[in-house]
Amino acid sequence: MNAEARLAELGLQLPPVPKPAGVYKPVVVSGNMAYVSGHGPLKSDKTMLTGRIGADVDLAAGVQAARQTGLAILATLREHFGSLDHVVRVVKVLGMVNCTSDFTQHPLVINGCSELFRDLWGEENGVAARSAVGMGSLPGNITTEIEAIFELDAAVSTKGRSK
Repeated sequence: MNAEARLAELGLQLPPVPKPAGVYKPVVVSGNMAYVSGHGPLKSDKTMLTGRIGADVDLAAGVQAARQTGLAILATLREHFGSLDHVVRVVKVLGMVNCTSDFTQHPLVINGCSELFRDLWGEENGVAARSAVGMGSLPGNITTEIEAIFELDAAVSTKGRSK
């Protein structure tokens, strides 16, 4: 099953495509790899999930923020390439968690995004190499920020984008 069909089967709604908040590109393609800049947990109403885990929000809210961040990444990929079906596999995920200094469950938080990608692309292609780290703060007090690297199919890797 392709990613777009799987997205529909899972009943997932993507938020609006996030706009860059600085001088950077949301996606850079080099060869057959797409490098996606850091995204935050953008909701459908264009607001972000905010708060530090261990102070303002709990672990469950952090997991939900990571999942929502993953959905924002998917929105950017779809906008850039026209379809999520151009992604062959998730290669690397870097998850940053806005948390107190004594919080130690960063990997559990970032599982919210990793499980989303696994559910979409499967165990073999959706589970990436990954790092999950804690931060003393993140822009706008967002709960998570995630960046990722994706392998692309030949249809877009030679052009940089399909549309």
